[in-house]
Amino acid sequence: MATSRFKLSLLALGMAGLLTGCSLDGDDGADGADGPQGQQGESGAPGTDGLDANRGVKLSVIGRASLEAEGAAEIVQFDAATNTVYVTNSDANTVAMVDISGLTDEALSSPITDLNLTVGTEITLAGEVAGVALDGLTSIALSGDLLAVAVPAQSKNDNGFILFYSGVSSMSPVFLKAVEVGNLPDMVTFTPDGSKVLVANEGEPSGDYTIDPEGSVAVIEVTDNMPADTATVLDFTAYNSEKARLMAMGMHFPNPAGRTINGQLISTTVAQDLEPEYITASNTMAYITLQENNGVAVLDLTSMEMDIVGLGFKNWAGLNIDVQEDGEVGFGQYEGLYGVYMPDTITHYSWKGADFLLTANEGDAREYFISDDMTEAECTAAGGQDFDDGECLAFTEEVKVKDLVAAPGSLLEALQMNGEADDLRVTNALGDADGDGEYDSAYSYGARSFTIWDQNGLVVFDSGDDFERITASLFGAAFNNGDDENEGDSRSENKGPEPEALTIGQVGERTYAFIGLERMGGIFVYDITNPYDAFFVEYINNRDLTEGLEVGDAIGDLAPESLLFVAAEDSVTGQPMLIVGNEVSGTVAVYSVSQL
Repeated sequence: MATSRFKLSLLALGMAGLLTGCSLDGDDGADGADGPQGQQGESGAPGTDGLDANRGVKLSVIGRASLEAEGAAEIVQFDAATNTVYVTNSDANTVAMVDISGLTDEALSSPITDLNLTVGTEITLAGEVAGVALDGLTSIALSGDLLAVAVPAQSKNDNGFILFYSGVSSMSPVFLKAVEVGNLPDMVTFTPDGSKVLVANEGEPSGDYTIDPEGSVAVIEVTDNMPADTATVLDFTAYNSEKARLMAMGMHFPNPAGRTINGQLISTTVAQDLEPEYITASNTMAYITLQENNGVAVLDLTSMEMDIVGLGFKNWAGLNIDVQEDGEVGFGQYEGLYGVYMPDTITHYSWKGADFLLTANEGDAREYFISDDMTEAECTAAGGQDFDDGECLAFTEEVKVKDLVAAPGSLLEALQMNGEADDLRVTNALGDADGDGEYDSAYSYGARSFTIWDQNGLVVFDSGDDFERITASLFGAAFNNGDDENEGDSRSENKGPEPEALTIGQVGERTYAFIGLERMGGIFVYDITNPYDAFFVEYINNRDLTEGLEVGDAIGDLAPESLLFVAAEDSVTGQPMLIVGNEVSGTVAVYSVSQL
């Protein structure tokens, strides 16, 4: 196994990366396009699609507002008619409204860092519906005069609701109705024509895994700006007998089935295990990420038929990855190490009449606790998997590379002998194909990248190792930071920068992808006009990376959770805008997007 480590001085050499794409049916797909070579010129690298002019963009912060609560500003929406940003305030369980009608592009030459916008009206949500106690809101969506708010129930046994409000156009939304959907509605969106509301019902289990609702997708029809009273809820029970086929596609199903927890024998079906996370939709098709299972559900909105496809795995061989939290930049190239894409946000666009999907490959491990206030004896009696300082662990799939039992002569054995990846977090649900308890390779969470997929499930482009290489080039040992405190190289062993938020937009004649890094922060921009000629354009991060600063120290915008592109014709400034909800800092940032 050939490995190497590169210090910061070598990063300027621009290490080239090769990515092996995997098809959705489990077979190796065609190789994805090579990642860019680290060129960071403002206008981007020269292309081959005949559109050579204006091949770059500049992002400048022109507006910021604070909800004054950590973890508050997760999801943003924008009403162009009133120039109002709607943003979730999970701390107060409200939807806040921010007026941006006064924004201009005057800050382009000197982007603002202070809070020049204020939060106005806040919509307070009901505490219960039809006798069901509600939990905190998770997502919002806007279309025309309607605001849709996703709210789970407090009890894992109860379904959640979409709360509809009308009066967006008058800036005075009032409650219209509540529509019951599935368990734990985690994301809501409208189709572009506003005729349907789509809901990803995640259906997560209880902490002790003794309650495990089914994941589902809900569809609510909208006629003349009035949502239907009931939703069509589509589950995954048809796949309960197809676990082996789905795993052969590159999906996985980590759960404690067969164990007894809190006196209950755990038995988990495929329908219970699948947890819809995020939806992107046209007027006829919807694509839903199944993050923890490394798959995507494809829903035909005309026939209401749904299929599931697996995303396969990313081969880290030949690519640079930092797998050690040692306070410095230290890249290695490792055979026997794979990434499980596990995308959060998904979006789509069309090129030459064909649909292409884009995913932000964050990664997500499953971890559930029986209690955080037990004795060790009580934890053992309850069937806990592990115990630490009062916390009784019910289940986790997450281990470190050094904890896997390597098959003799395997790539994993060589990786462990190398020692550099010993503490990298990986799943114990993959890598042991024959089930003998010995592993041939290691599978880490996420791919530290974004990916473009074609309609056949092949990787067209993957950003490879760009996110880590570029942030390391710019920030040195301050790269791979956490999202609430400046402690450099603190996430290298655990999903790295964690790309989570994603959107696309057109500036002039070109199409760009914008990707937000949850941990490191900041926004990456790629030109994706031609998906087969995609390339890095820009990276901007308004975070103060001074060592030791943390949330509350005017550190800047932390943990972009959602991105929303506003086209020039809908923008208050006449230039395209990017609106960002930053969860950990509880701030909303508005960027002007100008063409170079």
